Amino acid sequence: MGKIKVTKAPIEGLYVIEPTVFGDNRGYFVETYNQQDMHEAGLDMVFVQDNQSMSTKGVLRGLHFQKKHPQGKLVRAIRGEVFDVAVDLRQGSATYGQWYGVTLSAENKKQFYISEGFAHGFLVLSDEAEFCYKVTDFYQPGDEGGLAWNDPEIGIEWPKLKGEYQGSADSAGYTVDGVPLNLSDKDKKWLGLKDTFKFD
Repeated sequence: MGKIKVTKAPIEGLYVIEPTVFGDNRGYFVETYNQQDMHEAGLDMVFVQDNQSMSTKGVLRGLHFQKKHPQGKLVRAIRGEVFDVAVDLRQGSATYGQWYGVTLSAENKKQFYISEGFAHGFLVLSDEAEFCYKVTDFYQPGDEGGLAWNDPEIGIEWPKLKGEYQGSADSAGYTVDGVPLNLSDKDKKWLGLKDTFKFD
């Protein structure tokens, strides 16, 4: 049996990864897996950078991508819980404009791989969450693009989110478990699918 279980999402290029976990009365141990294990599971990406962020409930980061230097991302929550989303921005893709989301938490230990050509973001569902991600290309200042997190044309179903679309990506009037939705100024200004960048 392999060290990881890989499940293909309904959209090509997205994978949910579940590592082997051992537990006893002392706690748990997540078995380390390496590049060879990934290869045996059909995943051949190479990571060049690791990032980590901490966010509080109601923070939504996204939806982000790099235009000229697209990044594949392997993401997970090591504390708390997030709802993680990818949107297909590949021109000519049969699933262009479609989204897929997965709940990632310290408890379920799931990981999510998002290939190049997708916009990516997540919403924090717990009081706090620490989020880790590996990327296949370096961060390039000035190369970032974005997509409105609430574009009705895409129709992402963010859990626990309440509020009505007001015609922009602004967070005004939205709440998560009664906590105001919290976006960066930049993320409040992204445009919808028809006006955003598309990957060749």
